[in-house]
Amino acid sequence: MATTTTSSISVSSSSSSLSSNSQRYLSNLVQSQHCFFPRKNVALNKSLRRSLNFRIKAVSLTSETLETASHTFLDRKESGFLHFVKYHGLGNDFILVDNRDSMEPKVTPEQAVKLCDRNFGIGGDGVIFAMPGTNGTDYTMRIFNSDGSEPEMCGNGVRCFARFIAELENLHGKHSFTIHTGAGLIVPEIQDDGKVKVDMGEPILSAVDLPTKLPANKDSAVVKSDLVVDGEAWSVTCVSMGNPHCITFGRKGDQNLVVDQLNLADIGPKFEHHDVFPARTNTEFIQVFSRSHLKMRVWERGAGATLACGTGACAVVVAAVLEGRAERNCTVDLPGGPLEIEWREEDNHVYMTGPAEVVFYGSVPL
Repeated sequence: MATTTTSSISVSSSSSSLSSNSQRYLSNLVQSQHCFFPRKNVALNKSLRRSLNFRIKAVSLTSETLETASHTFLDRKESGFLHFVKYHGLGNDFILVDNRDSMEPKVTPEQAVKLCDRNFGIGGDGVIFAMPGTNGTDYTMRIFNSDGSEPEMCGNGVRCFARFIAELENLHGKHSFTIHTGAGLIVPEIQDDGKVKVDMGEPILSAVDLPTKLPANKDSAVVKSDLVVDGEAWSVTCVSMGNPHCITFGRKGDQNLVVDQLNLADIGPKFEHHDVFPARTNTEFIQVFSRSHLKMRVWERGAGATLACGTGACAVVVAAVLEGRAERNCTVDLPGGPLEIEWREEDNHVYMTGPAEVVFYGSVPL
């Protein structure tokens, strides 16, 4: 679905009045020569790129060419096209859309499914919309999963969202935002090293609020409860980070689960659609290396097996503490890389720190 540009590109050493952002965009366009602009693609000699100013000569454009070239990629507003930036957080990848002019998403859930298709679309675990703030927040975040469903929140997605906002607003250095989500208020802070630290709020432990039909066995929570899945008894703890999570450290009686031996595509859907989870569930399978080091594989509700799940990593540390397996500050290894998670005792909030990176820029017809 993503289309290559019909423009031919010329390089000129003459002076230009383009902004530094526009020059960067045009430089990236020259490097890639199509509508995707991977930042690490170095197609021109560095000294040449430093000495030249770049211009686009589009064969299909008229006198509007120079005016269009004076704007960054994200300022483009051609009708019939969706302009996007693809980000990933530890391999959990998202299509980010500038939706700040409306509370109505620019694409439907059905279109999101097509956009997320990795063979016939852009490819992604979801489409995220940056919208105007509500209830006094700076921004609103909505997301459609790759199956068209809408989750309450996404931890890796909110880190990508923060980096996207910083790019849209041309912000540099340390910044924080208040974001309205379906899971409530979320506050990400971009750190000096480019990573994003997110205050994910308080975990929800009440079985009724998760929701799950499993009976509470520790106050109002479900901790180390038996759950029979496909004829096998698993020990599970349930935690919500605004979205439901079922965390298991292994089958009943197992000493330590080896997560790489799991057939996630087989067992994951059976947890997700189990009748004790009326809103379905995300499921995390955990291996314990130490009291501060955990390994996780995840089956995400609406997205399947993904390389990372930020809310899941947060829920995992909460569950590990509740089960007495870990301390409140842990490194959680995911297939895409590590996240630092802290369940802070003084305010009961969970804090997640990890990266968010640009993959490419693009346009797609709708």
